[in-house]
Parts: sequence; C-alpha cells; structure tokens
Amino acid sequence: MMKKKRFAYRVYPTVDQQQVLARSFGCARAVYNDYVARRNALFEAGENLAEDSDVTARKVLVDAKQPGGDRTYLAEVSAVMLQQSVRDAQQGFANFFASVSGKRKGPKMRPPRLKSKRQTTHKIRFTRNANFRLEHVPGQKWGWLKLPKMPPIKTRMTRVLPSEPSSVTITQWADGTYEASFVVEVAPKPALAPTYQAAGVDLGITDLAIITTDTGDARKVANPRMLKRAQRKLGRLQRSLSRRAKGSANRNKARVKVAKQHRKVAHARKDYHHKVARQLVDETQALAVEDLHVAGLITNRRLAKAISDVGWGMLQRLIREKANEAGRQVHVIDRFYPSTQLCSTCGHKDGKKPLHIRSWACSACGTVHDRDINAAKNIMIAAGLSEIANDCGGCIRPHPGDGSPYEAVTPSQHAPQTA
Repeated sequence: MMKKKRFAYRVYPTVDQQQVLARSFGCARAVYNDYVARRNALFEAGENLAEDSDVTARKVLVDAKQPGGDRTYLAEVSAVMLQQSVRDAQQGFANFFASVSGKRKGPKMRPPRLKSKRQTTHKIRFTRNANFRLEHVPGQKWGWLKLPKMPPIKTRMTRVLPSEPSSVTITQWADGTYEASFVVEVAPKPALAPTYQAAGVDLGITDLAIITTDTGDARKVANPRMLKRAQRKLGRLQRSLSRRAKGSANRNKARVKVAKQHRKVAHARKDYHHKVARQLVDETQALAVEDLHVAGLITNRRLAKAISDVGWGMLQRLIREKANEAGRQVHVIDRFYPSTQLCSTCGHKDGKKPLHIRSWACSACGTVHDRDINAAKNIMIAAGLSEIANDCGGCIRPHPGDGSPYEAVTPSQHAPQTA
C-alpha cells in the first residue's frame, strides 16, 4: 500500500525572486484574512456559518479580483495558491466546529485568527493543478523548481524524489531561509528482522529514553540537551538584539541571528530524535510507551525549560510514524499508570517518590530498583508485552505476606492502543 511522505529541500531564490515570493505570501495572507473576516462578520450578524462556507470562498476569490474590486492585484499571482489559502481557512473553521460539537477529540480549538504581515513564518502551497515541476538531472546536486507566474528557483537536491509530487509548499522561515517541501507517494520498505520481540520505553529528562526488552536487556539513551548547549550563545545574541533600536535595520539583522541559532537547535534535536526512533523501530517488533500530557507538564515552572528542551512529544510522534511505516506495533499506556510506584519484581505499590530519588528498595521483597529502568519494565508489563502468569494461569507476582494475587493495574484493564 502506497503511503504519503514529505520531502523537504532548501531553495535559494535571488533577490528579485524573493520579492516575487513576498508578494505571493502577501496575496495568500490577504485572501485568508478576507475569508476569516467575512465569516466573523456573518457570525456577528447571526448567520449560519457552516452553510455559507463555499459562498464566502467564492466571493473572496472571484469578486475581489474583478476590475474595480478591492484586491485586483490578486490576478498577478497563481489562483491555485489563493484557493489553497482559503481552503486552509475553511479547514480551520471546520476543525473549530468539530471541536465545540465534540466530534473532534483533544483540547478545544479556537476559530482561525487574522494573520499579520509581521509573522515570522510565511507559507504558500501549490497542487498539481498549478502545473509546477522540479527539473533535475540525476547525479547533479542542483535543480530548478518552476512555479506558476514565477521564474525558476534554484534548489539543492539532496536526494531524488521517489515519485511525482502531488503538492509543493514554499516556506520562508524566521531566519530568512527558504524551503520547498513535496508530498509524494512511496512504497513501504520491507522491515528489518527485529532483534527484540518487545520493549518498554520510559521517557525522562536526565536520560531521553530508558529501554527495557523482553530478553532482560536495559539501556539508557542520553539526553543531549541541545538548547542548554546553545544557551550561552543564545543569551549573547539576545542581549545584542535588545540593544538595537526598534524598527532599525540592525535590529532585524540581530533578530535573524537569533532565529538562525534557534533553528540550528531545532534541527539538531530533530535529527537526534529521528535516529533514536529509527533504531527503536528497527530492532523491536512491539513497543510500549506512556501517553504523556506534555502540555500539562510544561506548566511546571521549575521543569518547563528542561521538558521543552528534551522534546518528548516529537520523539513519540516519530516512533508512531516510523512504526506504522514498518508494520511494527506501538502500545500506548495510560498516563495515570503508576509505573514509578510499582515494584516490577513482586508488584507491590510502594507509593510516590520525589524526583531526586533515582533508586529505591522495595519494602515488600527488598529488590533494589533503578527508578527509570523499573518504570520501563512496568510499562512493558502494563502493555501485556511481559509475562506475569505461569502455565497454570496463576499470577507469578503475588503480594508478599498474604499470598493474594497482584492487584495493581493489569494489562486487561489497560487495553493497548495501536498507533
């Protein structure tokens, strides 16, 4: 079964091409804001927003470009790009309605807001209808991206596209760099023979990931702390930015330097997470991970910076994506499962422990546990990936002292969710 993937390339527009792209970004932002403003006006007038979506879109795209209209300059750019911008606004309202009605799970969404020309990131998207094409000679490191009503843009070809792209998105980042990302269909690659049949993954701050396997192996993946490494240079650049006069050219130069440093940190973290997720998926058939509420954990003012730097959410997303592509299983454990409170040997619940306690001895069986490795073992047990019953069906982890069965949360109570 073919799957869609996104391939990103750096593009290097000339000064004239940058002006053309800036005008395109502005036109896309204008029709987006027009659509949002008209829907908001209908809401204030008491109209049914859900039924007037297509009518408003036609007015924004057709009426404004007519001679004598409000935005005749929209005719200078590709109509496909403008249609995609309006569809983004439509999808934003659709997600908002689904959220308030309960059809969309997760946190409540707000309706789309107006975009500012001073925002740091700008995007436009073209579909196949725009007849864009990427010209590249195999073996050459440079290619040319031809977009409608634009001169060809020089593109750095780090790899060859596996198939014809269905869309391309041009992005200008805060540091002034440009990127073209293509959506293509790729055939799934055969997965490697797994080294382990099951593994439990506990995410942390001191170590990025603590992994235990069904063979009893345990290892810790170091947390590189990318932001902390760059903190000294970032602080110097931020102080330089704060001394520049607002609105000056020197302040904009200083802002770009800060943005470049932040982008380096983000790229380094993403590259590291890709490598960790790839190794996990390649060597393990079934993975068990926790369902962490990262947005809630960041509200801890003492650990917010460290949690943001470690990037748990990104790592979990990459693990799910790569596992789905390779045909592996991912079991998600409930976020309230007390993995750090249970003894993985006997099942005794020893209560909460402050974060500075990294190892502890079970008060029931006396087993000394590393806090994180024990949690990873319990995550694997909760997912049903570790055996806790003998051949006769009895529990092999009775509660010491009275012989009662292990009464902690069992795999049957935590039905695993396969991502």
